[in-house]
Amino acid sequence: MKGSVKPGAGYPFGNAEGLQLALLVDTKNPDKVMEEVGVIHHMIFPDMDLAPLKRIFLDVLSLFDGNYPGYRACNIKYHDLQHTMDTLLGIMRLIHGATVSKHPFSQKEISLGLASALLHDTGYMQTVDDRKGTGAKYTLTHINRSIDFMERYFTERGFSKDDVAFCSAILKCTGLNVRIEKIPFLSPENEILGKMLGTADLLGQMADRAYLEKLPSLFQEFKEGKVPGFKTELDLLRVTPQFYTMTKKRLKTQLGSVDKYMGEHFRVRWNIEKDLYGIAIEKQIRYLDYVLENYPDDYRQYLRRGI
Repeated sequence: MKGSVKPGAGYPFGNAEGLQLALLVDTKNPDKVMEEVGVIHHMIFPDMDLAPLKRIFLDVLSLFDGNYPGYRACNIKYHDLQHTMDTLLGIMRLIHGATVSKHPFSQKEISLGLASALLHDTGYMQTVDDRKGTGAKYTLTHINRSIDFMERYFTERGFSKDDVAFCSAILKCTGLNVRIEKIPFLSPENEILGKMLGTADLLGQMADRAYLEKLPSLFQEFKEGKVPGFKTELDLLRVTPQFYTMTKKRLKTQLGSVDKYMGEHFRVRWNIEKDLYGIAIEKQIRYLDYVLENYPDDYRQYLRRGI
């Protein structure tokens, strides 16, 4: 028997405390994200100059907007600028939680970790003379392309070869099938930051308030990128709960359970004794299960949260 939720009525699986991750920072607004990154960073290193990071931030905004020399604007809807902002904020929160837990990083290590987050999906970008299709065609190769972009960008900005190697290792951790132990990290901190980026990449997208509504856009990216396994967008929705199960396993094994630091961040920054990412994702998956069970033929009518 079908449930009683009306199309567009919102998700019926809230949490008792009424806490919502999306209400803390509007990740659709890059300036708000950077402002919060600055606040958190100040809690770790009060005197650190964020100007170099803000330079990378502004260049990435220009890249996604189509104002960076030699590149077209971002033309995909899932791995868009908001996703990069979600990932940036996610890794900043993890870094903060780790420092609260007495796992310190140097200022330079944090800066390179944040820079990696900003540059981690630049491989989806098309050059101005690349007019065929969209950036989604690079889905299966975007990590290596992101590393290539980062290397060129760092070289132009005067970063060292060690900086390039440090960030290359971090970016490789976003690959879902990558064996972390095979990556040539430069230090234990390099490895932890890589695991943090891999974690922030996953948590950022799945905890997005409109994650379920964006899955059809992800299907289109997969289709153009020739990712096997999905004939329809409903196929993708149906395997998403399984993907979440696999994600939880990867977080605990390959990514070293660094997601545990989220709770410490929220406790210190917001006086909230909860991991709001975990709460948000569980809510998404419960609602998706509900829709697939009760409305498989008209599921889109029940995924209408504004994006």
